[in-house]
Amino acid sequence: MPIALLALAIAAFGIGTTEFVMMGLLPEVATDLHVSIPDAGGYISLYALGVVIGAPLLTILGMRTRRKAMLLSMLVLFTVGNLFSAFAPTHELLLAARFVAGLPHGTFFGIGAVVAAGLVAADKRAQAISMMFIGLTVANIVGVPVGTLLGQQLGWRWAFGLVAVIGVVALAAVAALVPDQPKPTDVSLRGELRAFRRPQVWLAFAVVVFGFAATFSFYSYIKPVLTDVTGFSPTAVTPLLALFGVGMTVGTALGGRLADRNPMRTLYVFLTALAASLGLFVLTSHSAVLAPITVFLIGATGFAAIPSIQARILDQAKEAPALGSASIQSTFNIANSLGAYLGGLVIAAGLGLTAPSWVGALLALVGLGFALLSGWLDRKPQAAPAPAAQPNESVEVR
Repeated sequence: MPIALLALAIAAFGIGTTEFVMMGLLPEVATDLHVSIPDAGGYISLYALGVVIGAPLLTILGMRTRRKAMLLSMLVLFTVGNLFSAFAPTHELLLAARFVAGLPHGTFFGIGAVVAAGLVAADKRAQAISMMFIGLTVANIVGVPVGTLLGQQLGWRWAFGLVAVIGVVALAAVAALVPDQPKPTDVSLRGELRAFRRPQVWLAFAVVVFGFAATFSFYSYIKPVLTDVTGFSPTAVTPLLALFGVGMTVGTALGGRLADRNPMRTLYVFLTALAASLGLFVLTSHSAVLAPITVFLIGATGFAAIPSIQARILDQAKEAPALGSASIQSTFNIANSLGAYLGGLVIAAGLGLTAPSWVGALLALVGLGFALLSGWLDRKPQAAPAPAAQPNESVEVR
């Protein structure tokens, strides 16, 4: 794998850290800025909103700009957003800062996936994309725990200051290691949007919305399950969350290798395995031995399909690979919100803390259904075009 992928992974590490570290620091931030926990939840929601809006918008605005220049611009915006977060004096300004920090998220990953795929041979594209996303998964092993600990010991502002430093390091790494590419030519908004007329593009989005909402319905409520159902202490939950991150990393790396051989089969296998793992957790959550193993399996199966879906969208949206790939990132955040919302509904309905796992299993099966439909359309024979009439065709008379 080219060394340039290391630069993309460093940036992904910083983005992953700032996306998830707020969840661990929410009580400290709420206390410092004198707001309630529900109001402080806006720091997470506004970041996600920034991703959903920024991914297509910034990609369209930069479609005539060199891809390396776009990557650098997104990292500058990311660093500025986190600096503003570190120094925001009021609740309202921190909400704005989190929104700004989320804007470049999807565009960076969208363009980064296209750049990563272009650095290697065609039969290693998914593996190259997975190397960039490993930075995101490692953030859950190292970046989020370290940032949370730093924020709890020295103050939450230090955590976002650290992320801003990571942004500067990533900026320097991308500038030094990622090769420049020719400026895109013959691009237009109408041409970019033409790719979204294909049913296969929308089926890929549907796989993400339902398949990955499955993981987030589980992950959003993992802490109370491990403390109240499994019986772990709050301190012991931190390494278990890191174990989930290890599963994400292993799954992403394995999924990248398998997706280069057969991306659709990889999707089928891991969405099925994710549904099975989530259903299994309802039983193993009561065991202090089996619950951590299942947590690892859910992390691995939940993220092993990411390289496949990224490669899939690059194939199906060839006229607009960056916009299609960036839009997938918006879809991931929709999946995040959907999974958390549905998981909360079943808990509020009195079905218990493990009920979101059942919801996740059903969502994974729905995502599998869309993946199977997409694969069926690939195999469906296309109607041959009617032969064109030949002008002045002579007729032989016998």
